[in-house]
Amino acid sequence: MNAFKRAAVVGLGGQARKDHLPGLAACRLAELAAVCDVDTEQTAAQADRWQVPGFTGLKDLLEEVRPDFVIAAVPHHAGREVIEVCAGAGVHVVKEKPFAVDPHEAADLAALCEKTGIELMVTVQRRFHPVYAAALQLLEQIGTPYLVEGRYTFHCPDPSAGWRGRAKLAGGGCLADMGYHLIDLLIWYLGLPDRVLADTSAAAAPGADYDAEDTALVHLAYDCGLYGSLLVSRSTGPKSERLTVTGPHGSVVVGRGAVRRLDPGGQVVESLVREPAWPSAAAPQIDYFCRVLDGTTPNPSGPAAHLPHAAFLAAAYASRTTARPANPKEFLA
Repeated sequence: MNAFKRAAVVGLGGQARKDHLPGLAACRLAELAAVCDVDTEQTAAQADRWQVPGFTGLKDLLEEVRPDFVIAAVPHHAGREVIEVCAGAGVHVVKEKPFAVDPHEAADLAALCEKTGIELMVTVQRRFHPVYAAALQLLEQIGTPYLVEGRYTFHCPDPSAGWRGRAKLAGGGCLADMGYHLIDLLIWYLGLPDRVLADTSAAAAPGADYDAEDTALVHLAYDCGLYGSLLVSRSTGPKSERLTVTGPHGSVVVGRGAVRRLDPGGQVVESLVREPAWPSAAAPQIDYFCRVLDGTTPNPSGPAAHLPHAAFLAAAYASRTTARPANPKEFLA
């Protein structure tokens, strides 16, 4: 009897080809059983490469293959339908971030997962990387934080391209997409802010037709006296990713592959480096999900855990519209 959990990958874009399909090949507890995409050529190519059945319709896949779970790496606006179809069939889901496009959808999907009894885990890979877990421990050494600064930038040649350039389809721009990782770290380490003030722009490609922001700056405030900001941009290089949290006894700086604790003068006290700097976290996360399905470990990234993320994004976009601070906690559905 095969002890592996059988997984299907739905959505065969770059994320699936780069992370999820190779990740499944490296898993100890799961194996690829099928692939699915509306693009017939891509489906045929990946089915041939991985020697599994290929489908262009999710319902057909679920009926014929009956996987234990689906890895959904689809455009943001299509995520709800995938979750609903899987929930109706009693099939569990690993969902590429974001969990939902707004707080109402997040609440609806959380209720659906609870009602149908399916497990859903959102792919926030940094929670499965030892460097980011070490940062959480090091924060205990710096005292009560009073400053947080996050930055995540890279240069996308055409920020207007495809569905990511349409706010209605993507649920937002860079803040809702790549910025989701910074938001997750912020909430994981420090909790949901009490106020955010956001500004965004879609000006990196003059003359292009797109309305999903390519750059966002969000100012943060906590009632405890912690302040800071997040800068997210998919239009400016060089590529950079870091989060710095400062307290009276120093700072913790975490980024891809390394975390450092600094003294108040900025000198390195201790550090942890992971070689290679950014190994794929897909396989550990998928194996972890298999243990969730077996009931041997809790789900750290389930629907309820991502309601604050949807609230943060809704508050940031509301603030951008009104040019006034917004309280994310008022957007918790």
